[in-house]
Amino acid sequence: MWGVVMSEVSAATQDGYQPPNPIEVPPLYSWPLRPLATLRWIFTGLLFPWGLIFIGMAVVAWNYLTPSMDRMATLELDWMALIWLRNAALLTLVAGGLHWWLYIRRSQGQEYKYNTRWQTTNSRKFLWGNQTWDNMFWSLVSGCTIWSLYESLTLWAYATDLIPRVEWSDAPIYLAVMTIGVIFWSTFHFYLVHRALHWPRLYRVAHELHHRNANPGPWSGISMHPLEHIIYFTVLFLWWVVPVHPVIVLLTGIYQGISPAVSHSGFDQVVLWGRIQVKAGDLFHQLHHKYFEVNYGNTPTPLDKVFGSWHDGTPEAVMALKDRRQAQRILRESRNNHGEGAAPTTNGKGV
Repeated sequence: MWGVVMSEVSAATQDGYQPPNPIEVPPLYSWPLRPLATLRWIFTGLLFPWGLIFIGMAVVAWNYLTPSMDRMATLELDWMALIWLRNAALLTLVAGGLHWWLYIRRSQGQEYKYNTRWQTTNSRKFLWGNQTWDNMFWSLVSGCTIWSLYESLTLWAYATDLIPRVEWSDAPIYLAVMTIGVIFWSTFHFYLVHRALHWPRLYRVAHELHHRNANPGPWSGISMHPLEHIIYFTVLFLWWVVPVHPVIVLLTGIYQGISPAVSHSGFDQVVLWGRIQVKAGDLFHQLHHKYFEVNYGNTPTPLDKVFGSWHDGTPEAVMALKDRRQAQRILRESRNNHGEGAAPTTNGKGV
């Protein structure tokens, strides 16, 4: 049936690329347990290649691109500015590199592109009428600043012994588990804050800015309102109460700040030199940008499956969403007819 109705799904996503299989819950959550499939998913789906790249970034950033603990024991703008420069440079390396390869050079054309449209260059809803410039402004000026501020305060707390520090030589297995746990904590936290951001009032004040990117690109990842950045980067606060090594703090910031550039890239695969394929975009989140009230989280922590907002990209899911929206419209009309007022919506799409 999947092959028969593939064209319907393509039409629903601007005739772009559709992966050959529906989005599934990771084997980690299967019952009965599937240990071999789970291990394969952790190493080939969760860590390779981007998870390992982000871990490598965190190690390099800690050892070579972070001021000394002695220096960070005093809150000063000079070393905090260095943290900002480092984070902005790393974000530009990934988001800028993907944007250059996929959108400026257009090295693979529209191969594996979810949406056949390119990013907007003449729209009043974006600063300077340009989606990319708008996204870069919010990502670097607001996103990197708030990310770097939270990170700087956390490192200062380490430097002044307000937060206990665990050394790798003392607890290597614990820290290795916590390193992988960064991904699960980040995606769990993201679902919670993202669902809150779709509360109508908070959506209109803050989250609507991010959702202007119905056709996201690499710079769309953390292109958000400052209020959303303040909420989004509270992910770092976990390490104020759970002892780890500071490199895990850096990894958390990098994963939260830079991985969205990959998941928002708009391409399922990046093709390098015509033959090397690297997994990039995330259809699961791409569908959220299209439909708004599905896929609030990420697949590593499938809370959408628990709360009924999981969209697997199939025609059946498209039709189920259409039926739900129709039922919501009927309910609003009924309430209007009875003088109770309409249910709140976001951008005309519901919440």
